[in-house]
Amino acid sequence: MLLLTIKPLMLELFSGSHMIYLLIAVVLLFGGKKIPELAKGLGKGIREFNDAKDGIKNEIETSAKDKEKIQAPNTTNTPSNNA
Repeated sequence: MLLLTIKPLMLELFSGSHMIYLLIAVVLLFGGKKIPELAKGLGKGIREFNDAKDGIKNEIETSAKDKEKIQAPNTTNTPSNNA
């Protein structure tokens, strides 16, 4: 029941006029010159996070492929018994 009362409250909390007031408060607190620096730092942080995430993903995929190569029998270099 509590969830049903929170959802309309959240929609009302982030209405258009409230967003404008929030934007004005941010400009007053940080100043017009500081906002681009904050956005640049946020973008750099997101980029570094994504790079690290991709690096870990590639490392996991590489180790899984290496593990498959080790476990699979090597059939290309076995001598043929037919000759």
